[in-house]
Amino acid sequence: MNENKEILNRLEDLIFINSIIATELIRITENTVGLLHGSEFLESSSCKSEHNLLNEKIIQIIKKYQIDKESFNALEKHVLKHLQ
Repeated sequence: MNENKEILNRLEDLIFINSIIATELIRITENTVGLLHGSEFLESSSCKSEHNLLNEKIIQIIKKYQIDKESFNALEKHVLKHLQ
């Protein structure tokens, strides 16, 4: 039984780490597009709103799997800050 708990803890950690990677890759993509095509291009495309939806979905996934509250709050605050 203890082994199952350890596996679950590792899976929670992996979900959290992958969530950070996913949200930061979205930001890198937006920044790269902005550098290559200009911020006007990015603002006029649907990418930003689509990325916001993806980020919100990532936050929902983390919430679904009950990642520890402190880590969840930190990531949510960081990701949602980018959505403004």
